[in-house]
Amino acid sequence: MFEKKTLKNGLRIITVPQKGTRAVTVLVLVGTGSKYETKEINGVSHFLEHLFFKGTKKRPSPRSVAEPLDRVGGIFNAFTSEDYTGYFVKVDKNHLDLALDLVSDIYLNSLLSKKEIEKERGVVIEEINMYLDTPMIYVSELWKKILYGDQPAGWEVAGTKRTVSKINREQVLNYMKSQYVASNTIICIAGKISLIQAVDKIREYFSKIKITKPKSKLPVIEKQKKPQILLFSKKTDQTHLALGVRAYNLFHPQKYTLELLGVILGGMMSSRLFEEIRTKLGIAYYVQTNVSIDPETGFLVTQAGIDNANIKKAILTILKEYKKISQKRVPQNEIKKAKDHIKGKTALLLESSDAQASFYAGQELLEKKILTPEEIFGKIDKVSQLDILKVAKDIFQPQKLNLALIGPFEDKSKFQQLLKL
Repeated sequence: MFEKKTLKNGLRIITVPQKGTRAVTVLVLVGTGSKYETKEINGVSHFLEHLFFKGTKKRPSPRSVAEPLDRVGGIFNAFTSEDYTGYFVKVDKNHLDLALDLVSDIYLNSLLSKKEIEKERGVVIEEINMYLDTPMIYVSELWKKILYGDQPAGWEVAGTKRTVSKINREQVLNYMKSQYVASNTIICIAGKISLIQAVDKIREYFSKIKITKPKSKLPVIEKQKKPQILLFSKKTDQTHLALGVRAYNLFHPQKYTLELLGVILGGMMSSRLFEEIRTKLGIAYYVQTNVSIDPETGFLVTQAGIDNANIKKAILTILKEYKKISQKRVPQNEIKKAKDHIKGKTALLLESSDAQASFYAGQELLEKKILTPEEIFGKIDKVSQLDILKVAKDIFQPQKLNLALIGPFEDKSKFQQLLKL
């Protein structure tokens, strides 16, 4: 069972004790990401995440940041999304003080030197190049762009090569001072811990955290009256596609129904689209349906890598399954399989302390409330056959369809003709 405590300065602390493990994870989650950026500094959240590992007053070089954890076999990393940025360290329980010391040090005392900014600028640009050269990944960026266009929700989390090449130290510092404050930060410790000791240690290590009010993000604007296509023409041996619909946000009462719908369609190796596209037709190596839900928006999308000659067949097959599930009730045994899949997969993932930390801190940050796995499983179990049919009817409508493509094509009109339900 987790415990949550909010300090007088607004810093939220979540502790999740686990039995049967020697591991402990310290996760610092900050409520800022690419949705909080302006066009001029698009990519600054991700850039700052990189720079935090490049030196502090106490640990003045990248090596001196990394080496103490390497010496004890620690796992450490960071991540940036549209809505949050996270830093975590996972160590043996005997090294909790080291983990807290390091994470608090990079959060509070990073040097952000001009020299390291210039070097890391090149690293981030190469990361962007890697995404551009990996169609399976980059098609997801195109998918967001077609949904949200030229607003923060539609921009790339890593920024562009143009914006990253121009971000300067003053902009990085101003952004950090604005967003990295107590009321915008959650610290979660999960694993082999003593609750009282953990809270006292966090209070000590983060005593100098800033207490100003963070900058808020702009609302996401969604406009769509007809099917949309975004084609990125590139010479490839296979076409990578993302085909799906706008759906629900985190606070929608049918979000668990939406999640089940995604699993039934393409979330398992025995799901409908995996069976149709890979097993029966044999025209794709990977095919998957994912549901993404955030505080403002949500979507359901199917992604696949298809031989260029079979792209039409793949699109029509996906649309056929979308239409079918919106017209005919899913059998009870198939629904039960999807429910058991979600519950089983979640239970397995939550065996590790880092997953526990992300599970609890993520809910607190995005939803301002926390449900236990058992409470979530109870809500999933309540989803009915009729709920799934109603949600499918609601989201699978022609005017909500979107298709992003990367492949050797110049004319998108032939794909436009296929987007019908």
